[in-house]
Amino acid sequence: MSDKMELVSFKLCPFVQRAVIVLKRKKVDFKITYIDLSNPPEWFESISPLGKVPVLKVGKEVLFESAVIQEYVDEVTPPSLHPEDPLIKAKNRAWMVFGDDLNMLGFKMVHAKSEQAFNEFHETLTGKLKQLEGVHSGKALFNGKTFHLIDAAFAPFFMRLELMAKASGLDFLSDFPKMQKWSDALLSESCVKKSVVKELPQMYLGMIKNVNGGYLASICR
Repeated sequence: MSDKMELVSFKLCPFVQRAVIVLKRKKVDFKITYIDLSNPPEWFESISPLGKVPVLKVGKEVLFESAVIQEYVDEVTPPSLHPEDPLIKAKNRAWMVFGDDLNMLGFKMVHAKSEQAFNEFHETLTGKLKQLEGVHSGKALFNGKTFHLIDAAFAPFFMRLELMAKASGLDFLSDFPKMQKWSDALLSESCVKKSVVKELPQMYLGMIKNVNGGYLASICR
């Protein structure tokens, strides 16, 4: 590829992370630029119609939305990280959309202001994990032994869930052996471990503790 890709990022964002995972997995030579979303540079608004990260610069062209960026990187750097079977590929894409809700649920749990609100979000999360448990292959990764885009999409969620568990002492995956196995496998992948800044655990814990009146902050160890 003639144009070096540049990914505009925010260090804590799970949606950015899944784009980085694909770039790392594909061994793409890319640059990453971190911004402060609470005080973004003036140029950011002109390249991000939704005011969100990630944004991928490819020469003079710009892509936004993490799912789109994942797909683009996968297409221009063969072989594909999607399954070959069209039906399995389509089902994977559908569950990747499902995964977006899990990331948002994690965010809501961190920012819940009462035990009741936290428990309600936790109950919703449990229901969604039960659904995933029912469709997972039962092997190390979602479809079996091969790493696919769907694995990249879910890895940021499991990384943050593990950090939340360590901070709170709660075990979110105790009733879901397939999810625990999947989480362990994903978090041991080199492309996943290298997809975040080294200080992410401290930053995530800091985010939890900085939620004014947050229930999770009150039970953090």
